Amino acid sequence: MLESRQNKDGSSIRRRRQCLECGYRFTSYEKIEEKPIIVIKKDGSEQPFDIRKVERGVRTSTDKLRLTQGTIEKLLDAIEDEVVEKAGHDRRITSTDIGEATLRQLYKVSKVAYVRFASVYREFNDLDKFIAEIENIASSVDA
Repeated sequence: MLESRQNKDGSSIRRRRQCLECGYRFTSYEKIEEKPIIVIKKDGSEQPFDIRKVERGVRTSTDKLRLTQGTIEKLLDAIEDEVVEKAGHDRRITSTDIGEATLRQLYKVSKVAYVRFASVYREFNDLDKFIAEIENIASSVDA
């Protein structure tokens, strides 16, 4: 091997090599493969984490709120960062933790989107729960 170096983001290694028999030089790339994050669902089943599932919920809750594509992408990046941090080295996280991370990030961007997402995620099945959540937001804004 002649030389070896990582790319800028550290996700792959570039190696310059030379054949010992004929002297031919070539480059190979090694991609670093991360262990996937596993989501433990409420029913105990497990599945790989997929940010696209979170994105669907976020897009539904932000529909018609005039948030830019850039804002939504930053929001999804923040959610994914929080999920990765919470999953830790064992790369496992509960769906509840993902939902709460999504709520925290939505709250920072739009209180309306937060309430929309919360109404589905927390299964508001009567008006009283919905009103209580809105009053809770209003009291924290006034404080």
